[in-house]
Amino acid sequence: MADPRYRRVLLKISGEALMGALEYGIDPAMLERIAAEVKSVHALGGQVALVMGGGNIFRGIEGTATGMERATADYMGMLATVINSLALQGVLERSGVATRVLSAIPISAVCEPYVRRRAMRHLEKNRVVIFAAGTGNPFFTTDTAAALRASEMGCDALLKATKVDGVYSADPVKVKDAKRYDRLDYLEVLSRDLKVMDAAAISLARENKIPILVFSIFEAGAFAKVVSGKGRYTIIT
Repeated sequence: MADPRYRRVLLKISGEALMGALEYGIDPAMLERIAAEVKSVHALGGQVALVMGGGNIFRGIEGTATGMERATADYMGMLATVINSLALQGVLERSGVATRVLSAIPISAVCEPYVRRRAMRHLEKNRVVIFAAGTGNPFFTTDTAAALRASEMGCDALLKATKVDGVYSADPVKVKDAKRYDRLDYLEVLSRDLKVMDAAAISLARENKIPILVFSIFEAGAFAKVVSGKGRYTIIT
């Protein structure tokens, strides 16, 4: 594998990806696969940070549909991301990769609080950093948290791991003739309302000139290939 094109990257993993073949919760086999992907990029000499979603356990927006207060539902979703982050940390550490979980909501008994300079230092010491609890604020998605942390860490790229190999004009699972894009710019994504990440995340990445690379986490070795500038993905710049 070639040297990484992007030296410091932030990988956004959705909670749904952790479900694997399950309908709910964390699939141990999928957790192992994602950890292996992260380890392969770490082995290339790249600095890796992650933002975890929590939709496999609880989604705030679904909580509001049952009459729950939005802020409370969002906080519950943030706690779900902490569970996912700790699970991934455990697998990474077991495979020999030093990993730190930093939570935007202080939970000192299980992980470190998010402090920007501390997170930077962990990356400089070649540790994988997992950012949990989103931004720490309700009404913001983990996509926005990913764009925010990528900006704060000075990342060279933000990688969005999905179920498909890039950005399409429509859901390719439902629409067979959906058009796939190799390259887009931020304004095209916003104007066409392409469901890549929410508008706040796209705007934040645009302001800080951070390219977004969308690829399939279900293809073995895809993360390392994309970081090396190879493989199949859509780039948004």
